[in-house]
Amino acid sequence: MTGPRKSAVTGWPVTHSRSPLIHGYWLKKHGLEGSYDRCGVEPEAAEAFYRSLPEHGLVGCNVTVPHKETAAKACVHLDDAAKAMGAANTLWLNDAGELCGANTDGLGFLGNLDQQHPGWDNRHDEAIVLGAGGAARAIVWALLERKFSYVRIFNRTFEKAQIIADEFGAGSIAHPWDELGSYLGKADLLVNTTALGMSGKDPLQIDLANLPRKALVTDIVYVPLETDLLRAARERGNPTVDGLGMLLHQAAPGFEKWFGVLPEVDDELRALVVKDLGVQA
Repeated sequence: MTGPRKSAVTGWPVTHSRSPLIHGYWLKKHGLEGSYDRCGVEPEAAEAFYRSLPEHGLVGCNVTVPHKETAAKACVHLDDAAKAMGAANTLWLNDAGELCGANTDGLGFLGNLDQQHPGWDNRHDEAIVLGAGGAARAIVWALLERKFSYVRIFNRTFEKAQIIADEFGAGSIAHPWDELGSYLGKADLLVNTTALGMSGKDPLQIDLANLPRKALVTDIVYVPLETDLLRAARERGNPTVDGLGMLLHQAAPGFEKWFGVLPEVDDELRALVVKDLGVQA
């Protein structure tokens, strides 16, 4: 493909995606010719779209809901994370023109904690993950990769948590939501992957009384930037990390595939996205 390289975020809808802001910042910072846009893809057209990326002028793309599973099926090659999750959020073409896919959500989660709270995984006996959606699956995978002994998954629909635990096997354990208080006392890490606490959603109501003060608390929600969970944890003395960095770090591997430079998640980028979100830093 000749001329400036083009990539995009794809999904249905993609109107509110911040990905063009992130990748546009990196393109400008590194002085690269290229573009990154939004590209709405209707569900019935998704598989054919991903199988024919060059025909749409794209060297690769990000994939958001509801197309991550469809995108994975369209790929010739998948990284270990995408294979484990059956979902891809980053696509590119290799030198042979074959479609490759990765799932960078777990790497984005780890990158955020590594940057914001270095050494967070020195204690990796027990992690608690709230929720059982796609983000929870990626985070469970990531925590097991970091050799956590136990990753306990709590969800109001127990069966969904059990599905993830069955997929990942030893070390991942499903629990009913009402057992949460019994396990908080041994946690080294508490992660909220649900939409509870997000602006416009119901609050996440849990009692942190049993949580050790040394346990790290993080929330993948980033609007508001400090959720009620993070505020409550901070006020009782726990270290906390907000969810915005996960969004930023998961974007970096794709940028490297498409434009040949591994970008840095720096304070200027974070401030740019915070301003665009209109949230309190």
